[in-house]
Amino acid sequence: MTPTNPSKEPKKSSRKKRRFLSAEKKFQIYLEAQSEAKPIGELLRREGLFSTDLARIRQQVKEGALQRLSAKPGKKQVMVATEAYEAIKGELQDKERAMADLSVELAILRKKTNGGSWDR
Repeated sequence: MTPTNPSKEPKKSSRKKRRFLSAEKKFQIYLEAQSEAKPIGELLRREGLFSTDLARIRQQVKEGALQRLSAKPGKKQVMVATEAYEAIKGELQDKERAMADLSVELAILRKKTNGGSWDR
């Protein structure tokens, strides 16, 4: 009999590792739960889920369906990153300032060439 050294044995944590399901897997589970061919309890045991997990999946499917069905037909709106939006906004402000400066210069030049009061 060999004495076991507790420091060399791997420690088992009592917490389960968090499991992430893909969107396709969640939808497959949702469809299986909707069909009445097999009991829901069997599906939950097979997938290692709780009834609250199934309720959350059902809610996500409902939200996704409502969001998709409420979308208006036509070109989809493209989301832009905040950094890109701020960069474009700053560039636009710079161009507006430059345009204002040029319009002031143009007004001054017109006064000079049209015999304004500056030549006297």
